[in-house]
Amino acid sequence: MLCGRTQEILYEINKLREQKTDEEFLHNYETLMHAPIYVDSPLATSATEVFRNNSQLFDEDVRERIKRGDNPLDFPGLQFTRTAEESKALNEVTVPSIIISASGMCEAGRIKHHLKHNLWNPKSTILFVGFQAKGTLGSRIVEGAETVKVFGEEINVNARIEYIEGYSGHADQEWLLNFIYSITRKPKHIFLVHGEPTGQEVLKDIIVDTTSIPVSIPEYGEKYELGEEVMVIETLEYVSFRDQMRAETKSRLKVLEKAVAEMVSIIEGDLSSEATSDRDVFKIKERIKEMEKYVVNIIE
Repeated sequence: MLCGRTQEILYEINKLREQKTDEEFLHNYETLMHAPIYVDSPLATSATEVFRNNSQLFDEDVRERIKRGDNPLDFPGLQFTRTAEESKALNEVTVPSIIISASGMCEAGRIKHHLKHNLWNPKSTILFVGFQAKGTLGSRIVEGAETVKVFGEEINVNARIEYIEGYSGHADQEWLLNFIYSITRKPKHIFLVHGEPTGQEVLKDIIVDTTSIPVSIPEYGEKYELGEEVMVIETLEYVSFRDQMRAETKSRLKVLEKAVAEMVSIIEGDLSSEATSDRDVFKIKERIKEMEKYVVNIIE
C-alpha cells in the first residue's frame, strides 16, 4: 500500500475505477467513477511527486500494478493544481468532479473556498477523511450544523456530509502504545495534548497501568515546571476567542479616537490661521470627505 492519506485515497479510487461497469452498477456510480479528479493541495501534489520518484519502495502489489501500466498515482482524469488561479478555476467546473483538498479541519486553506461554493448545494457531497477537533469548522459540519460561517458569510449546509474515520492521519491507541513500548529509555513523564477527552483518559489509564509512567492531561492555560517532579505552577484565566477579539477591537478604537482628536486639533489650528490659503483649506476639505467615505464603509 501507499502511506500518504491523499495517495491512499487515489489508490482506492483507481481500484474502483478498474471495475467493469455492468447492469449491477447504478448510473450515478458509473458517472462518479469516470469523473475528473483534482488534487487541490500544493503540499499533497509535492508529496505525490516524492512517491512517484520512489516507486521502488512500494509493496509488491503496487509495483506489479505499475508494471502492468496501471499507476495509481497517474491515471486518466487525474489532475493536480498548484497555483491559486488553478484552484479558483475549479469553482467554475460544471461537470461532476472529485476535488481532494487538504482540510486542516477546514479552518484554513483552499478547502474553505470549496466549502463556500459547494456547502449550499444539495447535489454536492463533502467527505471528511480525517479527525476534526472540537470547535473547528470541520467539526461543526460533521456534527450536523445547519448553517456555518465561511469567510464571514453565513452558508446553509445543504450538501450531503459523510465521514470516514479509517483514513485519519493520527496514530490510534494501539500505535501510540507501541511507540511508547518501543522507546528504550522511557520518558519520566508523558503529556497527552491531543484527542477527545474520553479517549485521552482511557489512554492515560492504560499507559500508567502498563508502564507506570506518570501521565498528565493539561488543561487550558496550565503552566508546568519540569523538574524532579512535574507540577502545575500557574493557571491562566481562560479567555474565549470572541472576548479576545472584542477586547482588541476596543483597544484599537481608543487608539483611533486619540489619533482623530489630535488630527481635529491640528486641522482646527490650520483653519484659524490667517497663513492658511483658500487652496489649503480646499485640500483639507477634500481629505476630510475621503475620510468620511471610509468611516461610512466601515459602519455599513
